[in-house]
Parts: sequence; C-alpha cells; structure tokens
Amino acid sequence: MKLKFMPLLLILVSGFASHAQKKKKDVPPNIILIMVDDMGYSDLGSYGSEIHTPNLDKLAYEGIRFREFYNNSICAPTRASLITGQYPHKAGVGYFDINLGLPPYQGYLNKESLTFGEVLKQAGYSTFLSGKWHVGNDKSGWPNQRGFDQFYGIIGGASNYFNTDSIPLGRQYPVNLIENNEKLHPKPDSYYLTDEITNHAVKFIDDQNNTGKPFFLYLAYTAPHWPLQALPEDIAKYKGLYDKGWDEIRAKRLARQKESGLLDARQSVAERDADVPAWKHLTYGEQQLWKSKMEVYAAMLDRVDQGVGKLLETLKRLKKDENTLIVFISDNGAPAEDVEHWGGKAGINTGPVGTSGSFESQGKNWSFVSNAPFRSFKSFAYEGGISSPFIAWFPKKIKAGGLVKGTAHLIDLAPTFYELADTKYPAVYNGIQTNPLPGKSLTGLLFEGKELEREQPIFWERAGNRAVRKGKWKLVSIFPSYQWQLYDLETDRGETQNLATRFPSVVDDLAALYFKWANENGVVDYDKIKPATPLLPTNKKN
Repeated sequence: MKLKFMPLLLILVSGFASHAQKKKKDVPPNIILIMVDDMGYSDLGSYGSEIHTPNLDKLAYEGIRFREFYNNSICAPTRASLITGQYPHKAGVGYFDINLGLPPYQGYLNKESLTFGEVLKQAGYSTFLSGKWHVGNDKSGWPNQRGFDQFYGIIGGASNYFNTDSIPLGRQYPVNLIENNEKLHPKPDSYYLTDEITNHAVKFIDDQNNTGKPFFLYLAYTAPHWPLQALPEDIAKYKGLYDKGWDEIRAKRLARQKESGLLDARQSVAERDADVPAWKHLTYGEQQLWKSKMEVYAAMLDRVDQGVGKLLETLKRLKKDENTLIVFISDNGAPAEDVEHWGGKAGINTGPVGTSGSFESQGKNWSFVSNAPFRSFKSFAYEGGISSPFIAWFPKKIKAGGLVKGTAHLIDLAPTFYELADTKYPAVYNGIQTNPLPGKSLTGLLFEGKELEREQPIFWERAGNRAVRKGKWKLVSIFPSYQWQLYDLETDRGETQNLATRFPSVVDDLAALYFKWANENGVVDYDKIKPATPLLPTNKKN
C-alpha cells in the first residue's frame, strides 16, 4: 500500500515545492538607489579613474554600466526628477529649492508629483532615506511627510562634514542634521558626515530585517560636494598621486576609457577648456595647493566607496543580497565653482585643505578631468553638466559585465522601480489627480538586453540652458544666448562640431519639439524669471 501511494505523494510534494519556489520568485526585490553629489563622469575606477573605488567597481563589473545616462545638471532639479519621475518643472522645482513665484518654480515638490516613498509605501515597502533631501525646506514637505518611514540627513543643499564651531561660514553651511523631523544636536567633532549617512542606512535595513517586507533605500551622499573635507587616513592614500597634474591624469583616464570600451574610438573628446592652464605653467606653490585639492576630493569618494562596501556586507549578512537591486548615479557633472572666493572674498580658510577649517572646492581645473571626455560643467546643458555614470547590480538577474549605450534619464527610474515592485503609479492620490509619468521602464534593457526605445526625446531647461536629445542628435543653447547648436552624439559627445548650419531642418524639428515640451511643463524664459543675484559662484565661461 505504501508503494501504491508513493507516486501520488511525490506529485503532491513536487507541486508544493514548485508553488513555494514560484512564491519565492514572486517576492518583490529590495531596491537601493545610491546618489553622490557633484561627481564627474570619469571619477570611478570603472569609468576610467585612478581613485580607489573597489566596491562600486564590483557592482559595475558584476552588473551593467551605461555609457549614456542623464541628469538635470544641478542638485535640486535633478533630485526633483529622480524622486518623482517627473521633469523638474512639472514637479515644482524648475530652478532650485527657492520660490520664484510660479508653480513650476515654487522650489518644493508639489502634491501632484508622487515620491518613491509614497508609491512604494503603498506597495508594501519599508521606505528609507539617508542623506540629502534638497527638494523643499518647509517641514510640511520633508521626507517623513512625503512617504519615507525613516529619514536621517540634511534638508538643504550643502553641509560641512565635521560638526565643529571653527568651520568658516558655519552660519551659512552648518551641519543641520535632521532625524525623523527632529533636529539633532551632536557633540562637536563627534563624527564624519559620510560615515553617519552610511551608518544610518545600515541601521534602517537592520531594524527592518524581520518585518517580512521588502525595502526601498534612497542613499543620497553629500560627498564629494564642497567643502573639501576628508578623514586624514583617507587623504594619506592619495599623497603624491596628483603631483603630475591634471593634464597627465586626464590623458590616463581617457586612455582607460578607450581601453575598456567605455569611450568608442570614433568618439570625439572635448577640447581643452580655455580657462584651464597647463599644469607646467603653474608655480610650485600653486601646484601644491591644487594637488592637495584633488587628494582630498579622491579621499571623499574613497570614503563613499567604503560605505558602499559596508552596505554590501550588511545585505550579505542578512541574506538579502541576491534579492536586491542597487542603482548608482551622480546628480550632475563636476562643478566649476570657486567657493573659497565666494562673493569676491578670499582667505576664508582657517585650516589646510581637507580639514574642518577648509572651505575649498575642486575647481574648474580638476573638474575638467572629472568630466572627461565631455565638455563643460555642472549647471550647463553640455554633456559635462548632464552626464552621469550609471551602474545597476542585481545578482543572477542582471548579466555581469554589461556595457551598453543606455541613453536613459532620471525620469526612467520611477517606472523601472514600480514595475519591479509590481505596483502601479496611482492616477489619484489622497484625492489629488497626479501627474502621469513621462519616463520609460528600463527593465527590458537591464534584465533582457533589449534596446531602450523612446517615442519622445529627452528635454532639459535650467536657468536658461536648454537641450533636446533625440536619437543621435542633441540640440542645445547656453544662456544668455538663445542660439541653437546641433551635435551628432554618435561620433561627437565631446560637442566639438556645431552642425546647426549644415542641418537646419533638424534644428527646426527639434526646436519645435522643445517648445511644445516647454509649454506643457510651464517653462518660462529665464530672462523673465531669473533671481536678482546668481545662485552659485560659477564661472560663466564654458
């Protein structure tokens, strides 16, 4: 009798096992979105850099890298697009986190544009944010009020890394730390901010471990945004590495990009920026100052990478690594800002570069290296301002070693994450009709190797700088000029050959699409809305 019933028993056991396996596969993945601040395209090892980033490089080589991923050229508009999946004007942050008097420029996220936190929380996710917010200063619009279960970090756009009273301009950029709507009052010199951002992210995941729910973590590092401040042990790793200057470092990065296939041999490289002097023409004292800046900048990124390593160790310890998607991006290109001379006043440093008394920035000279092989800098619509590395890692789901064209934008991440979470973006939320998502899901590209097909171009406008990307063509104009330039990005991502006069019909077609998009998104000519004083101490040349 036992033998007679054995086949039936095996069928039942097999059926239960199959059902259990199916249920296991259907568990939504954890999602970690890592964003760094003011990091250039070539600053990771996997994108050509000499900076030690083994953990991020591990994600790149075990996952997929995009050659072409776009942000919005500057902090707040990028974060508005990222968090909501909307173009920044549609989300209410068309200029920055300041109110210019019109809804597309109100300086904080509107309620028609839902955040990752709001959508994924409804889908059963625990939702966390550790790091920088920068899409609204009023408490009614802080992370905990916009769908995030746990928040630790800063609300504004910049901060010192050491909480000490000796920091110059401390009243302007103090460490105003918030945790779940409450301001923290840490003891002076008690931490380094990058480590605290990592530590809180790890704590959020640890505390959530036994809930049975998937989690979404937005890990928004402030590094390597100025002021250049790092831990001595990290700075020590880079002593002497930059003694030969930016000319040689940039040449080596370009060579690595070509060797790895990141930079196609057909592609142009941006011409030398007119404001960047040859290293050999600097005095000895100037060279000592400049090399120390890059040593600290590298150390700041090194510490971010160490944090990513700690995060990976946590996932493995909790046995969540194989069901977690990690995406890494930067909010804009490296900047041309000279904050030590903010407002024309020099000498505000009270200590060497890298210490808590330092208020230095990387500067245009090194940012030109960081943005290699592209033209221009943060806040501009050239490739150097809007291009970011893009890394996606998901063990056994994303094929290792992928290097693809990509041509994706911030607006594509929300539909990607919502598809993975098996949830729909609601048409109505709390009685308010929401803005529909304009982006495209990247799941086909990431998991199946399918090409990303876009029906609509990608658009930009920020402080009068405008651009359209459709296929190989990019149309761009840089304020205060409204003259269009046209580039063929198949062979000229360095934007060295303006083809506008050769292809006037292409210019007309793309311009018409731009103005239609601008009208639909409430874009206003910058001349009519610009604030009385400039937002950032940027060099106007590009």
